Amino acid sequence: MKKYNAYILFGAPGCGKGTQGKALGTLPGFFHCSCGDVFRSIDPTTPLGQKIAEFSRKGELVPDDITIELWRTYIHNCVQTGSFNPETDKLVLDGIPRNTSQARLLEETVQVEAVFDLQCSNRSELVARLRRRALRANRLDDAKEEVIRHRLDVFDNTTQPLLDFYRPAVVCTVNSQQRPERVLYEVLSHIQNSL
Repeated sequence: MKKYNAYILFGAPGCGKGTQGKALGTLPGFFHCSCGDVFRSIDPTTPLGQKIAEFSRKGELVPDDITIELWRTYIHNCVQTGSFNPETDKLVLDGIPRNTSQARLLEETVQVEAVFDLQCSNRSELVARLRRRALRANRLDDAKEEVIRHRLDVFDNTTQPLLDFYRPAVVCTVNSQQRPERVLYEVLSHIQNSL
């Protein structure tokens, strides 16, 4: 099976992965896949939807087997409908993988070309961003400070170590406290220079 060429947007909740992913997804040759959007697209009245909502409310990660299976089904459907063309489009992953187990499972289908580590060292700024997003996008999982702080702890303990899984040569650190257009410029510059 041919692997999908992909870029990973990596970083703590609120660092701007979604903002950058959406921006890249508007450009020809890129297809943005937000794992959070995949989860939110599941009917919340189904048993699976209720299970995913419960993990979100607690600030916990959805189990790996559910995450990868939903992601694969979503990507397969996008290929079938023509919204994602693996022959011409680079996959932009946002919110997946979240740990080394998921990264290993993805290796079967994804060839990672670069990991963009969007760093925001100011935790208060991350909390403020998540609160603003909760209000704008009606994302109740981002509204409570204790859930936000727990999500940041989960990132530190479970997701941050994932960077060591990837070769240093593919990891590109970007200061995500800059204006979003500057972050996008740096990401695109790195992609252009690596061609």
